[in-house]
Amino acid sequence: MKNTITILCLFLVHTIIGQNFQGKAVYKTSRKMNINIGGRNGATMSDEQKAKMNARLMKQFQKTFVLTFDKTSSVYKEEKKLKAPVARQGGNRVMVFGNGGGNDIVYKNVKENRFVNKTEIMGKLFLIKDELPSYDWKMTGETKNIGIYTCYKATYTREEERTNMSVENGEVTEKTKKVDVVTTAWYAPSIPVSNGPGNYNGLPGLILEVREGDQTIICSEIGLNPKDKIVIEEPRKGKKVSQSQYEKIMAKKSKEMMEKFKSRRKDGNNVQISIGG
Repeated sequence: MKNTITILCLFLVHTIIGQNFQGKAVYKTSRKMNINIGGRNGATMSDEQKAKMNARLMKQFQKTFVLTFDKTSSVYKEEKKLKAPVARQGGNRVMVFGNGGGNDIVYKNVKENRFVNKTEIMGKLFLIKDELPSYDWKMTGETKNIGIYTCYKATYTREEERTNMSVENGEVTEKTKKVDVVTTAWYAPSIPVSNGPGNYNGLPGLILEVREGDQTIICSEIGLNPKDKIVIEEPRKGKKVSQSQYEKIMAKKSKEMMEKFKSRRKDGNNVQISIGG
């Protein structure tokens, strides 16, 4: 009888801790970029100038995001900061594609297997509502420490069709190819939530690091069970669309933007920054 009571008490304590478990994780993101620079009469920038521009742009793409979470839900959004200026090099115009909106709010409910992403396209607010992506994670058994946490490595590979559009001297070119994208995640089983930055999920512990293509996301700070209760709110405002509908809208807007660049003077210098996935 005594053993039964002890087990019951331990179960109740575990249940209470699980219900109240909350935390906040800070992530730093960065991207590598492939710079293709040309100008009037085929003039090109020196390697030193390209290196300086690359350094400035990489700094522009270094962002800080905060994930607030409990056992079943989370909100992931960028820390507010001053808007970075448009990069320039002499008289060249720099066009940057693939820079996610800083006002995005990603809500996940891993128990209900769904997400909501509040995002903005050219001043119009959208609310993407869909099922969470499914990751066929492969456990490797490899470990490393991130801060004080022992993390385990998992990988996921998918095939993705990518379209690269560029503008040079007013001419638009478009190339589509299929690529294998490898996602590598490091998760901490000691933080018992199947969650992570962005839409990443599905591992037996909080994901503290993700590397996918040219993107890197690394956790720099974690706070568990703070004194002040964390409020996790699902975004409500915006035009409701599915993920596939949103991707079609993005493709259409990208083509419209390219056409605008195409209509500009053809004798100007153009600089394209191609950002990998």
